[in-house]
This record gives sequence, structure tokens and C-alpha cells, in this order.
Amino acid sequence: MSCKRYFKSDVYSESMKRIELAFNNFDNVLVAFSGGKDSGICLNLCYKYAKENNKLNKLYVYHQDYEAGYLQTFDYVKKQFDLMPELKKFWLCQHIKASCSVSMSQTYWTPWNKKEKDLWVRKMPSEEYVVNEDNCFYDFRNGTKGFNARIDFGYEFAEKYGNTALIVGLRADESLSRLAIITSNKRRHMYKDYRYTKQVSEKVYNFYPIYDWTTEDVWIANAKLGFLYNELYDLYYMAGLSIHEMRTASPFHHSGQKYLKAYKAICPDMWGKMISRVNGVNFAGLYGGTTAMGWQKIQKPEHFTWKEYAQFLIKTLPEKTKDRLIYHLNRLNQTWREKGYGRNPNVIKIMDDEGVELEKTGMDDPKCTKEGYYEIVKMKSDFPDETKIPMFRKCPNWKGVCITILKNDFSLTYMGCSRTKDEMNRRRKVLDKYKNL
Repeated sequence: MSCKRYFKSDVYSESMKRIELAFNNFDNVLVAFSGGKDSGICLNLCYKYAKENNKLNKLYVYHQDYEAGYLQTFDYVKKQFDLMPELKKFWLCQHIKASCSVSMSQTYWTPWNKKEKDLWVRKMPSEEYVVNEDNCFYDFRNGTKGFNARIDFGYEFAEKYGNTALIVGLRADESLSRLAIITSNKRRHMYKDYRYTKQVSEKVYNFYPIYDWTTEDVWIANAKLGFLYNELYDLYYMAGLSIHEMRTASPFHHSGQKYLKAYKAICPDMWGKMISRVNGVNFAGLYGGTTAMGWQKIQKPEHFTWKEYAQFLIKTLPEKTKDRLIYHLNRLNQTWREKGYGRNPNVIKIMDDEGVELEKTGMDDPKCTKEGYYEIVKMKSDFPDETKIPMFRKCPNWKGVCITILKNDFSLTYMGCSRTKDEMNRRRKVLDKYKNL
């Protein structure tokens, strides 16, 4: 059963109402602008509303620059900024720690690290609105994770400029996790119970004004309203990609890994610099999106079971990476044995049929927000070699471990492994630090 409810209104009209709410109830509206299609639509819609309603003084925009990316994206950000001279702009070129999925030895890399300036893939922008470690208006700690750096910027911006509606180009049809952000019955911290909002701190609320848009809606709006967009999408189109495959993520990030081969063709002059920037980029450029990188229908050597193949792959990892993977694997195993997870009757039946030894507790899992009964079950046997469950992260299995390793996902997020207590404590400290701003 679909969880969407359709009204007589259209998504454009509803989005403009959400944007109006943000402008009318907050001191500032800050757009998180990545240079992709979704954030681009958000920026253009906010600018259109602010200009038509004489509220440009309340509109701000920031772009987080990851150093390595498509030149077309950086050109687009610059052109978009130039078209909006009235706005206060921030182009963040900070020494952050960015996620890296193309290397077995580097799970993170550090854009704009001064000590590695000779390895930078491009020069730092020089416009007056660029924010770096030399002119940052708040106490920025070098090496902060990119995700946390964005949270920090939102906090510090609100502290300086006042209560802020942070506009994020999130669309629910891109993934189930994004859909859950909007639809979860466990959500409590919203602005006046508007489900397309999320409280980040006392002074900052995320707004998702295009959460119910489809990819097609984005391109229809660009065409009908004459908005500027990233020309990288034209190159993707000429390369034969569908509109649903086109991504502008950092090429070292897991969501950009699959199309590294396209990066080589689109930005050949930068390719050599990228190879020296992060170990493993060339391999990912050759095999990203193939079974060698854990995509599509992965196959194993015939003389191995999936468990034996996983053990073989684990032995090939660098020592620190191996220790990290084994730690998370043991943690996942322990959680399944001692606490268990809520699963619906269909999933439990498949696990039973596949010979998984389960302890059925008879208790409903209160964490599951979907309709139906989700019984907490504990796994008493070893992981199965593989599973027929469509979303096989629902049942840990050795084939899933192999795919996770080949994706360079050594925290097992692909298999549904949650954050550790240390990771949650670090996140909690950040939230506590700014909760009274």
C-alpha cells in the first residue's frame, strides 16, 4: 500500500507554500547548495519567492566545496552565485575529513589540507565569499567530518544571524531512508508539526520543500521556469545515462563511485591529479559499477562458499581496515544473538526456510514504524551463506559481507549496521555544544 496521499494541488504550488512558511517564520533562510539538480531547484525557487516578495535581505546560500569534483559543477555554482548578486554567499573550502569509498586503506581523505597543497586537484577559489581556515568567522576545527562540518556551519550561522530555516534539497523518492525522514511515526522534533521540517537545534530547522517531487518534476520545473542548471547533466545525457542515474556527488563518495569512468571522459585533465590524490581511484574508475566493486550480480569463485570467499577477502585487507571490519562484524553478530531485530512474518518465514536458527521472542518491535506486526527475533546460528530476501540487509549473510567489502564499506552500513556508541556520543556532544545557542 502506498504511503503517499495526493491532493488536487501540484508539487510546485505546495513547495512555494513551504518556502513562504520559512520566510515568514524565521529571521533567515539559508539554502544548502551542492550544485546538483535538487539543491539547484531549491535555490532558484527560494530566490524567485524572495525577489517577488521583497525578501531578498533574508536569503542566504552556502556551498561546501570538496576540492575534487566535476568542473561543470563548480562552474555552475559560480554562475548561479553571479546571477544572484543580492544574496549573502558562503563558499566553504575548509580542511574537512571526507568519506572515501574507492580505497581499502583510506576510508577518509582531507580536501583543502594546506599540508597537501601540492596534491590539490584544483586551485582554491578566490572570490570574496570563499570561507577557508584563514578567514572563517567561527572556530573551525580542521579534520571535522564533512557531515558534521555542515551541522557546525548551520549552528554558527544561526548564532551570528538569528533563527534559521535551512533549505535542503531532499526528495523522498530517492531512497527508503529519505522517505522515512518524512513519514516515520517516531519523529518528534519538527517545526509546528510540519512533517517536511526537522529541528536541528534551538535556532535551526531543516526544511525539505521539494520532498514530494520526482526527478521528472525537477526537469519540468527547470524547463518551464527557465532556471539555470548544471551542464554536467547534458554530458551525462549524451553519455546515455538516464535521468535517474545522473549524480553530482564527489567522485570519491560511494554514490559517485559507480560513474568514475564517466569522470575520466568528462574531466580528463584532472584525472591524473585524482589518481595521486586518493589511493584506489584508478581501480574504481575501471571497475566502478561492476561486480569487482560489489555492484550488480556479484559472483564468487566456484570452489568457495560465500563465507569462505568473505574470509579470503578479509585476509587481503590492510591490518587497520581488517580490524575495523571484524569489529563491526562481531558487533552485528552480537546484536543479532543478544538483542535481535524486528522482522515481519514474511521475512521470518524465509529465514526459517533457509535454515536460520531463530529464537522467536513473541515481542513486537516498537522501533518498527511500518504497518503490521514486527516480531523481535534473535539469530542463534551462523549467518546463512546467502538469502532470497529482496533487501538482504534484513537478514545478515556472507554474500552481503562480500558485497560490503568490495564496496569498501568497512563499517557495514550496507548491511544495516548502526552507529557505534562512540559515534553516537560524538554526535551527541556536537548537539549538546550548540543546543543553547
